[in-house]
Amino acid sequence: MVLLEKFLAAIQFLLPHHLLSSLVHRFMRIRLKAIKNLQIVLIGEMAGVDWSESKLKSVSDFETFNAFFTRELEDDARPIDPDPASFVSPCDGKISQCGRLTSDRILQAKGQHYSVRNLLAGDPVAREFNNGFFHTIYLSPQDYHRVHMPLDGHLQRVIHVPGRLFSVAPYTVRRVPRIFTRNERVISLFETRHGPMAVILVGAMLVSSMETAWSGVVTPPRGRRVVTGDWSRQNIRLKKGQEMGRFNMGSTVILLLPATAVSMLEDYEADDLVLMGQKLGRLT
Repeated sequence: MVLLEKFLAAIQFLLPHHLLSSLVHRFMRIRLKAIKNLQIVLIGEMAGVDWSESKLKSVSDFETFNAFFTRELEDDARPIDPDPASFVSPCDGKISQCGRLTSDRILQAKGQHYSVRNLLAGDPVAREFNNGFFHTIYLSPQDYHRVHMPLDGHLQRVIHVPGRLFSVAPYTVRRVPRIFTRNERVISLFETRHGPMAVILVGAMLVSSMETAWSGVVTPPRGRRVVTGDWSRQNIRLKKGQEMGRFNMGSTVILLLPATAVSMLEDYEADDLVLMGQKLGRLT
């Protein structure tokens, strides 16, 4: 198994990540009824999608496979934890890792760490997360692919960091060092009553684009330089549980909070499943 994982991870260094993702971007937006219906039925069945949660119930209700993949759920499908002092999971998925940072180091997998500074592309706010708390959540194809606010926040900056698009499947995360600082990502930085908060959407193989609720599609197009947008004067204030973005195909969300913000974490471990809106911890 170890040798197989190493082999599969090594192959990914040779693949044309962005070309493959661009092809998937087009394929998942085919509007021809017969093709898109077949995509939805076959891939939805293979992924194990729970149709009972979807607001739209019929294959014909979706214009494209991507519309199905980013489907809206029934209003009561994801209740938001009502505790006013809680912060919640921003998405459905599996806990990859979570806990406390060691200075500015985040645990990626056993024996592997990476830095908050590199994750946030050198933004000055990185130092405010030293010894803080993190949750890394992996979204599989069957999961709900919209991302919501863990707590109330006022948007300050959005940083688009170009990069590779390695798969973020668990075996790759175990085998590719600093994968979350290598991959393309969209970083949303918020100010909250408890200090700064970072919500990072990490791109991955075949994740053909990421979106935010306030500006729409961020990727593609893709560039070669880090782009930081100042949104602090736009008065974009989002409530806990409100949609803030989405993946067009699956990937990973990383949540960062400063040490002074959190008084208690729920008892989650690697590989535990979470749903958007579930309590991750309690704020100070």
